[in-house]
Amino acid sequence: MKTAILGLGIIGRAWAENLRKDGMPPAVWNRTPKDFPGFEADAARAVSGADLIMVVVADPPAVQEVLQRIAPSLRAGQVLVQCSTISAAWTRRFASQVERTGALFLEAPFTGSKPAAEVRKTVFYLGGDIGAMEKARPVLSRLSQAMMHIGPLGSASSLKLAMNANIAMVMEALSESLRFARAEGIPDDVFFQALQVNVSRSGVSDLKEAKLKAGDYAPQFSLKHMDKDLRLALESAGALALPQLQRLKERYDEGMKRGFGDEDFSVLARLL
Repeated sequence: MKTAILGLGIIGRAWAENLRKDGMPPAVWNRTPKDFPGFEADAARAVSGADLIMVVVADPPAVQEVLQRIAPSLRAGQVLVQCSTISAAWTRRFASQVERTGALFLEAPFTGSKPAAEVRKTVFYLGGDIGAMEKARPVLSRLSQAMMHIGPLGSASSLKLAMNANIAMVMEALSESLRFARAEGIPDDVFFQALQVNVSRSGVSDLKEAKLKAGDYAPQFSLKHMDKDLRLALESAGALALPQLQRLKERYDEGMKRGFGDEDFSVLARLL
């Protein structure tokens, strides 16, 4: 199956490298040139021979730019898999644009940051036509540990925003409790040993323990991307009462003002 990956950020590069290892080298494109085998300077040319097109970029405006670039090359028989984290409203808008070309559209936001993508532990949340999902399975199954069909178009995007809101709030709780323990003279090793056998242990604490101990904020998932996801979640929620999420978004706004955007989202611990 011929694949094109549009977006060579942290995740797109990891996926492309894994497909290369499998003997399925994808055509790849990025808005800024990247040194990567199969890199194509023109997005429309990158997708022209592809059966499956994966879009993994930063936000709705970036997705819109990609679709505008590749629209002339989209055709019946192709499946466009939109993996960027966006809202349900944007998903339905983009699906309409793609389907007018005759290509199929599958929403496939995912969970799993850089370490998970590298070892094929991504989990895809899929929304839309089951047939499109099955056509994408030969590639997506190579990049993931699970594929969950959530429901109609938009449902997977909403679930992804809900999951990231949960992760962001768990990360803040972890940072604040660690800050309190440190202020009381409790060593980090003792804190995390206790957390290992506490009911509040989480995947977030396992993943971020080493980074918090070392003050290492090299990005696995950047603050600016989580900030965008929280903004989209709150926009989608409208008048729905989400008081903790609304307060946490203010913390993210402060982190962005401080210039932390390109660092891992755990960098918000520095604000404490």
